[in-house]
Amino acid sequence: MSAYIIVQVEVTDPAGYDDYKKMVPASLAAYGGKFAVRGGACETLEGSWQPKRVVVLEFPSVERAKQWWASDEYRDAKALRQRTAKTEMIVVEGAT
Repeated sequence: MSAYIIVQVEVTDPAGYDDYKKMVPASLAAYGGKFAVRGGACETLEGSWQPKRVVVLEFPSVERAKQWWASDEYRDAKALRQRTAKTEMIVVEGAT
């Protein structure tokens, strides 16, 4: 079953975050991941959620998503993201 990592991002260091964005695609590919949403325009339809940036990653399974997040391939990029942005991140199973 497919799975999605959904991330709310507030970039605190734009130059550093730009470096992060360049590092991620290769690490995703190694785990069958791809971008479904990558910081496009966002509009609130209900409630008070006002994210600055939203990213949605698609993976073949929750297991693969979690393997990517904990991987050596993503380790350096993750550390850079954690230094250059405030994030909230969840993994969720896709529809069956």
